[in-house]
Amino acid sequence: MSTPDFIVAIPARHAASRLPGKPLRTIGGIPMVLHVARRALAAGARAVWVATDDARIAAALEGSGVQVAMTSPVHASGTDRLAECAAIAGWDADAIVVNLQGDEPFAPADGIACVARTVASSGAGIATLATPIDAVETLLDPNAVKVVRAASGDALYFSRAPVPWPRDAFARDRGAMPEGEWLRHIGIYGYRVAALRAFAALAPGRLEQVEALEQLRALEAGWRIAVELAPSPFPPGVDTPEDLARAERIYMEQCAGSTHG
Repeated sequence: MSTPDFIVAIPARHAASRLPGKPLRTIGGIPMVLHVARRALAAGARAVWVATDDARIAAALEGSGVQVAMTSPVHASGTDRLAECAAIAGWDADAIVVNLQGDEPFAPADGIACVARTVASSGAGIATLATPIDAVETLLDPNAVKVVRAASGDALYFSRAPVPWPRDAFARDRGAMPEGEWLRHIGIYGYRVAALRAFAALAPGRLEQVEALEQLRALEAGWRIAVELAPSPFPPGVDTPEDLARAERIYMEQCAGSTHG
């Protein structure tokens, strides 16, 4: 299926607790938010918007071809910030928008486009990606969110727990990866703009509050979330100073590789 017309919106908040000023932290001398925006442009988005609450982030994007929406500083989540961005930008209710996190400087372009295609092909208002889990440490890690899919490809549930629970395999040995398919959720979302607005208007759900996973709000309300397998790996995002140092090394290695390639 060809990739439909789509927009990418990047929420970028300056006051990140673990890495203050994160969008403006540089990788190879380039602000991280600009790296993310360039990945979105490489994916073929017809427009890339950054939704921010800080004029310094807007200034860093001048001349980049990226549009900026100055949004409220009091939003509880990036989804709420994107809903305000949609209102500012005046997107049509049927438009497809991909929510790309502002701390994903190496997000693969084919994965960004895949989310947009999944919205279009599934008929669901929301779509996201997953990738197979191949290590039991990841399966047991509460920071790695798991997703279970129906035969249709729609999400049945997201959890920080190992789901489905491999009863017999774990009864024998919890230190070995069980046979079968377990999926880790990748936190990139595609929406029809109408669904984005309606989602932001929903009150937080009980399951969302228990697991601290915003996407459970949609499932608890009975909405469909289409889940597609990511076409290529998503490197970890940048949350800490250690992550930033790792990103700098990766970027320098990529630059060296392209120079010698």
